Amino acid sequence: MSAAAPDPLLSVRDIAVQFGGIKALDGISFDMKQGQILGLIGPNGAGKTTLFNCLSRLYTPSSGDILFKGSTLLDRPAHRIAEAGIGRTFQNLATFKNLTVRDNIRIGAHSASSSDMASDALRLPWVGRNEARIDEIVDELIDYLEIGAVADMPVAGLPFGTLKRVELARALASQPTLLLLDEPAGGLNHDEITELGERIKKIRDERNVTVLLVEHHMNLVMAISDVVVVLNFGRKISEGTPEAVQADPEVIRAYLGDAA
Repeated sequence: MSAAAPDPLLSVRDIAVQFGGIKALDGISFDMKQGQILGLIGPNGAGKTTLFNCLSRLYTPSSGDILFKGSTLLDRPAHRIAEAGIGRTFQNLATFKNLTVRDNIRIGAHSASSSDMASDALRLPWVGRNEARIDEIVDELIDYLEIGAVADMPVAGLPFGTLKRVELARALASQPTLLLLDEPAGGLNHDEITELGERIKKIRDERNVTVLLVEHHMNLVMAISDVVVVLNFGRKISEGTPEAVQADPEVIRAYLGDAA
């Protein structure tokens, strides 16, 4: 008798989102297994960002559920998502410009820690141990993402590609099980995008992180994804391997029109 398949790490179940009379998402469902890279794509206005914001709890669906490790995420506010084991980056960089690279990454580590203002003020012993552990995490990520040369510089004025690495380091500092990447290739040149793809696969393989990627850059998505989910006008129109999705007539029509 064969062993039962493991439960999905993330399960999106019949998610619908309505803004007034507009259905931004209409019954979206898919599962993610531990260790996968899943690419979420679709033409402009397809609903990718809306779904991404449901996953990170910036939006609450009108109906449906999102299960992470078998438990609903919908009872968690956005500021408690990191505690659950989910990290995210933002399409528009959300770094703290007047803080150093190191301090920006520390914020990510603190988001998943159990520290609180009262304990910090009283300088309880466990707080010191927690801070030492955070320092170790930050130092390791600075080395891992090769940003040591700018670690103690303010992020304001740093090159765009470097800022993308800082934001990625901050997302990883919470030591997530699931990493949500929102348009990570935006603003990068060809060489930087190739390097980004290799880095995402390396993070998955070396850090045992499952990755959900929302991205317009088709070559990147198709090169690194195990599974691709395609949305159009708020509906899922295709799901499968990159090869299967690229050959799907409905996906071709969505991107190229009926004449294709």
